[in-house]
Amino acid sequence: MRNNTYNRKVDMSTKTVEISLLEKEEQNGYMAAVRAHNDAFAERNGFRRTAFVLTLGCQQNESDSEKISGMAQAMGYDLTDTPDDAYLIVVNTCAIREHAEKRALSLVGQYKHVKAKRPETIIAVCGCMTAQEHRVKQLKNSYPYVDILFGTSQLHRFPEFLAEKIAKGKRVLRSDEPENTVPEDMPVRRESNYRAWVSAMYGCNNFCSYCIVPYVRGRERSRRKEQIVKEVRELVAQGYNDITLLGQNVNSYGKDLGADYDFADLLAEIDKIEGDYLLHFMTSHPKDATHKLIDVMAQGTHIAHHFHLPMQSGSDAVLKAMNRRYDFARYVSIVDYIREKMPDATITSDIIVGFPGETEEDFEATLTALGRARFDMVYSFIYSPRKGTPAAEMEQVPDEIKSARFERLLDRQNEISLENNKKLEGQTLRVLCDGKSKNKSEAINGRTDGGRIVFFNGDESMTGKFINVKITRSETFALYGEII
Repeated sequence: MRNNTYNRKVDMSTKTVEISLLEKEEQNGYMAAVRAHNDAFAERNGFRRTAFVLTLGCQQNESDSEKISGMAQAMGYDLTDTPDDAYLIVVNTCAIREHAEKRALSLVGQYKHVKAKRPETIIAVCGCMTAQEHRVKQLKNSYPYVDILFGTSQLHRFPEFLAEKIAKGKRVLRSDEPENTVPEDMPVRRESNYRAWVSAMYGCNNFCSYCIVPYVRGRERSRRKEQIVKEVRELVAQGYNDITLLGQNVNSYGKDLGADYDFADLLAEIDKIEGDYLLHFMTSHPKDATHKLIDVMAQGTHIAHHFHLPMQSGSDAVLKAMNRRYDFARYVSIVDYIREKMPDATITSDIIVGFPGETEEDFEATLTALGRARFDMVYSFIYSPRKGTPAAEMEQVPDEIKSARFERLLDRQNEISLENNKKLEGQTLRVLCDGKSKNKSEAINGRTDGGRIVFFNGDESMTGKFINVKITRSETFALYGEII
């Protein structure tokens, strides 16, 4: 049974809860109990139970899944890349769009046959989707073979839930117990040996009218600076050379911890760590993109000259309806300052097409904004209503209009992206090699500091290394070059 009298350190100004040593020890005890259970199975049967972790959604979900995999390994499971033979299946879900939730439910439904073939298989569902009451009810009632449900703030309690399921045999459904936690020192099994995610903070306070994130990930909770710096230093020492700080609104880092914490100061502190590595961060909010932050980036040794700065719309009326708390003039002034201080900077953005109430004039303002900002790449989305958000109750734009505008947006941005890429022909860029291309069998591929994909001739021994590549040809979504 769970001991509810935890000795937690609480920052009373923010209600952020740091997991105490007592609770860490308790979770370690649960991990030891599950491991003993799995060790006994392996001794009897001559092989170990396996675990399959499926990740849907953003980089924060990928980071969470690395912790889930790390805990699974610590509990005596071998990891597998197929669910068919797994004794533990964990589906880490996304809720950013309706399509993502439907896909998650479909995949969970497919695992019913695994449970039928091997009843002792344990199926767990976690992530953002499990923070929504209507989805929780659906999983409880229509997916009886799902054994464990838990939310994003309960990640550190996964060993406890699994141990309870094994010991009692009953379903463990705890997704309705949100906690403002900041766990530390969790086991991690990283997917890459040269790229790493590091969570700087969790949650979001912005409440953009279209976004479900504050409802499913909770309010902003920042990690202590010394913990983040320690993790990055260890990664650099282990040979990781591409490190990304994560947060739903990462550049608001530290506001819940007091005046001594600031994202620009955090970047500057990490930049002091010696080594050959790149430091990225995402995702940012324009309202927190300060000149100080841009100056630190420009002056840094290891900080990538890449700023992902979601604009969402070029229309001030739409931005106000979105509750974005800036207008286009403010937004483009940030873009101008980035380019002034870092002429080589890659600037990428997010744009939503067809937000409720968007007029043709509003959409034309977005097209004009593309021409003014001249992003290197845009992640564009057709607006999808999210139940429980204010925008879902607004007057919706017809689907056919949204689709037509989306195509026009893509056409305009593709022109700009190609023009920007053409300017790189003849230049030599530093590229972090990702190995053999999945799409072009004859080529090796990698990414520039700004995230552009580059194809070049080489061999897989270069994977994880920085390579100088002279760009010989460009396309809208990729560059081609030769090793220098």
